[in-house]
Amino acid sequence: MDTVLWLLALQGVLGAFDIVYHHEITERLTWRRSAAFELKLHGARNFLYGLLYGGLGWFRWQGLWAWLLGLILVVEVALTLWDFVIEDLTRRLPASERVTHTVLALNYGVILALLFPHLRTWAGETTAQVFTYRGFFSWLFLAYALGVLLWAWRDLHRGVRLSNPPRTEPLLAGVFERPLSVLITGGTGLVGSRLCAALAEAGNQVTVLSRDRRRAMELTTPVTVVERLDEIPRAVHFDAVVNLAGEPIATGRWTQRKKQEMVASRVELTRALVRYLGRCERRPGVLVSGSAIGFYGNDGTRTFTEDDPAGTGLAAELCKRWEAAAWEAKTYGVRVCLLRTALVLAAHGGALGQMLLPFELGLGARLADGRHWMSWIHLDDLVRLIAHCIVNEGLSGPVNATAPQPLTNTEFTRRLGHTLGRPAWLWVPKAVLRAALGQMADEVLLASQRVLPRKAEASGFRFLYPHADAALQAILR
Repeated sequence: MDTVLWLLALQGVLGAFDIVYHHEITERLTWRRSAAFELKLHGARNFLYGLLYGGLGWFRWQGLWAWLLGLILVVEVALTLWDFVIEDLTRRLPASERVTHTVLALNYGVILALLFPHLRTWAGETTAQVFTYRGFFSWLFLAYALGVLLWAWRDLHRGVRLSNPPRTEPLLAGVFERPLSVLITGGTGLVGSRLCAALAEAGNQVTVLSRDRRRAMELTTPVTVVERLDEIPRAVHFDAVVNLAGEPIATGRWTQRKKQEMVASRVELTRALVRYLGRCERRPGVLVSGSAIGFYGNDGTRTFTEDDPAGTGLAAELCKRWEAAAWEAKTYGVRVCLLRTALVLAAHGGALGQMLLPFELGLGARLADGRHWMSWIHLDDLVRLIAHCIVNEGLSGPVNATAPQPLTNTEFTRRLGHTLGRPAWLWVPKAVLRAALGQMADEVLLASQRVLPRKAEASGFRFLYPHADAALQAILR
């Protein structure tokens, strides 16, 4: 029995890693509507694990209780197999999650094989739950039981809520006078996938340029997928092109390789895209090309609008080169909008998605002194602004994609904690951020950029979420 207990202890460690790292941190399942049924399966399975750990840690299951324990084990296997099927249907699992699931399945198989003789012996005894103290394992399994039961409630609760989303009007209803044909780069990312869905919902034809065809085909929206620009015949006409491709900059240290990827995925791809536009027999009317408020550098004493010049630093230099590459499309008669995007708020990805788990656990923290300005925009408002740039022929040049009410990091931290109903009184020293993330910490996490959407508002654009409180409530509640 000792071997079974050790293997059950290992199963708990592996399961906790899978839940925290994969389900919560990398995949953000509890905030993804497509994962609603998967979460219900996870909740049911975790409930059974709670019974298993709590029962085996303190009791010997005899007679009919042994049969019940055997039934719990069999149902857990059935739920796991069902979960495997649902996962393959609804999302693409990262390699690390597949490996973890394989190890969990193998370990559980060994547990069943070793536990079966004990169950057979217990089944022949008088029906009773006999108190059995197992020392260290009793207390460890009690902790396991409480943890998985807590997560079972969380997953079931979220699964039910995600299964019944609030009914809303189509995001881009009434924006387009006629169906358009739109080419999107970066269509599988946080912004691109939402944009694809909204454009298709509004009756437009969407083509996605992606090096990862399988990932692009997994978009819930019906789209045409191409892996290279030269796959597109010269005679094919797009009314608009939206360029959102780019290696994420707010993840990890900026190593030399990371910097090269940041440049290649933005500047070089944009240059290739503009060359493609030059070869087209009929060119699109507009190119909406991504940029970022990093263009303005780091200066907490100023309020920036589109008229302000570029700042200094790696992020500012990258944005300048990125915008310059896109601006060349004007030589082919294409209207160009340069979308200087702020922090995009969405629960299932981006910076906010990374913040949610620690904030939900009551570990929310401001960064350094918290005085630096954070400009932000709700994901739906960003998608609406992209569509606004497409149809508004009088709009060109830089456009700040930011909500009109920026906040300091301290204020944003407080409001996020309040919306989640959690304390947010911790802080992360600047030295710790710099030691962990180097240059990225200074140019992204600690950069102070108070940016206003002057051109968007002057062109008639109206934000659905101009204030952070309303934006966070819509996302999180």
